Amino acid sequence: MRRMLVLVAIVFATLTTAANAQVYVRVGPPPPRYEPVPPPPYRHAAWDPGHYGWRHGRYVWIHGHYVHGHGHWVAGRWATGPRGWYWVPGHWV
Repeated sequence: MRRMLVLVAIVFATLTTAANAQVYVRVGPPPPRYEPVPPPPYRHAAWDPGHYGWRHGRYVWIHGHYVHGHGHWVAGRWATGPRGWYWVPGHWV
């Protein structure tokens, strides 16, 4: 039983670490595409603009969408650091 608990703890720690791992890309993203912003579908909707995401070794366009919450939405962005380009997720403030 104790071995099983240890194994579960190791698997959980591995999956949690992998999910939070930061991906660094050597080449910056292309310029963003223009997308018209549709009218808000509900109250307290904030527009999260489209952006390029890194998938399977290349940049792919992810369309903008509305997010629900309260406060001010800060859109995600690509930033650069010593290890390359990385994605900073959007969040509410």
